[in-house]
Amino acid sequence: MKTKRFQGEWPKIGIRPTIDGRQGGVREGLEEKTMNLARAVAELISSNLKNGDGSPVECVIADGTIGRVAESAACAAKFEREGVGSTITVTSCWCYGAETMDMNPHYPKAVWGFNGTERPGAVYLAAVLAAHAQKGLPAFGIYGHDVQDITDNTIPADAAEKLLRFARAAQAVAVMRGKSYLSVGSVSMGIAGSIVNPEFFQEYLGMRNEVVDSMEVLRRIEQKIYDEEEFNKAMEWTKKYCKPNEGTDYNRSEKQKSREEKDSDWEFVVKMTLIIRDLMQGNPKLLEKGFKEESLGHNAIVSGFQGQRQWTDFLPNGDFSEALLNTSFDWNGIRQAYVVATENDACNGVAMLFGHLLTNTAQIFSDVRTYWSPEAVERVTGKKLTGRAANGIIHLINSGATTLDGTGQQTKDGEPAMKPFWEINEQEVEACLKATTWFPADRDYFRGGGFSSNFLSKGGMPVTMSRLNLVKGLGPVLQIAEGWTVEIDPEVHHTLNVRTDKTWPTTWFVPRLNDKPAFKDVYSVMNNWGANHGAISYGHIGQDLITLASILRIPVCMHNVEEDEIFRPSAWNAFGMDKEGSDYRACQNYGPIYK
Repeated sequence: MKTKRFQGEWPKIGIRPTIDGRQGGVREGLEEKTMNLARAVAELISSNLKNGDGSPVECVIADGTIGRVAESAACAAKFEREGVGSTITVTSCWCYGAETMDMNPHYPKAVWGFNGTERPGAVYLAAVLAAHAQKGLPAFGIYGHDVQDITDNTIPADAAEKLLRFARAAQAVAVMRGKSYLSVGSVSMGIAGSIVNPEFFQEYLGMRNEVVDSMEVLRRIEQKIYDEEEFNKAMEWTKKYCKPNEGTDYNRSEKQKSREEKDSDWEFVVKMTLIIRDLMQGNPKLLEKGFKEESLGHNAIVSGFQGQRQWTDFLPNGDFSEALLNTSFDWNGIRQAYVVATENDACNGVAMLFGHLLTNTAQIFSDVRTYWSPEAVERVTGKKLTGRAANGIIHLINSGATTLDGTGQQTKDGEPAMKPFWEINEQEVEACLKATTWFPADRDYFRGGGFSSNFLSKGGMPVTMSRLNLVKGLGPVLQIAEGWTVEIDPEVHHTLNVRTDKTWPTTWFVPRLNDKPAFKDVYSVMNNWGANHGAISYGHIGQDLITLASILRIPVCMHNVEEDEIFRPSAWNAFGMDKEGSDYRACQNYGPIYK
């Protein structure tokens, strides 16, 4: 089921075919070649990249080639009308750089200069990239490794990879622009990430901040400001797939709720789920009930629920709502996952949003809870860690927004996976639900009760853990750790798991190690992580995250991506030969793109 999630259409990518403006023997012979390259780039992108609803990323090509400034202006006007959010300039020849370049300061931009000898496309590429650097409008340079014949309109593999990497990141930037982060509640338990910084969202992401008190959820429950027909449908689904998997109540007898109270909690948390979704995106059904204002929503592409403590001290917790909203399915069928941060940790919510927009998959929210050394595991369990886990493991566990996709019950090429919703089938949905136990919440933690999801992620999934942190005097920084989920001996898992909270979902994570200080061993990854939470995305997407961060002028302070795989704007080369240092200096020099 494809659903429209946000107001407005998906942004498009503008393709700008630039050309030598000299008429009377030069330009005429290049028109067809240049337009063919532009069409090839548009076809590459639309055939390989999808928006969050599964539709192809759409490209808009200028009406004709761009040889002089008047044609640049006409192209810019068309792109404004068409809803373009980023641009790729394409050429096979020399062009007048300052006249033909994209001057929109908010568009992420790239330039592909065809590597051919008949016409100097590479010369234009170098000249226009210098113009971009001089004017403070960073652009990505794309130049194929091997010379092509002038009649060859194919895109070489190395250029195609960079074109797609740029397009993925640029589209993510454009999708965020104009959207909202919605805080339901405020600061949770003094967690710094939930002290939401509006300047960061406005200046770096082009987003606004919306806030509703948690009391609004309770008001809507009590006044039935939700779709009652959908609620009945949701309860039938919950009774079929979730309540049968209700786990043992491990609370002390005096703290256990009665069956009647638990049944009431199930209804409460389902209503919470409907309401938080409606707060994010609105619901026309509410207009039919006479609630015009409530029907509008907050145009939120990401949200956070404070929950702890003022809410959970007397009301059912948000674990069910957060888990289901972050999952790629619910009672309405298979659909695009939402992004909802536990404890209103907006910094982790942003990292989740980055991963979601780059992959179109659901995101795991976890505490980066514990590093277990091989020695500590053997001391506690009497057994050794083996295989990929042999050098130690990180315990990712948290009540709340751990998507059910994280069970690993979906498959890709016969291996556990987390997939875009349009690739998920009903059997995989049922497998995810079957693998999830809903334990009555620990009422020492959650005095108001509720239910916490519990599962063990399958091992063998390639994943990337990331985190955005805000540092006084520096601004935002991004951390990235590519690695894998791993499976360990069931007895070892049980012994380690019950030491934390046996009612919460667990993912055992092992990062890929290298000779960088932060990745010399698993302990160092844990020791260098900048906060208590991490966002985990399926796939090794560190390269895409680095490209995205550079567009947003957010330096990357920790990563285990190979340096020759890093793709940033060409101007970064002017800030020194060490990639980490040049990234910091360039981001500081240019500053946030919306300031």
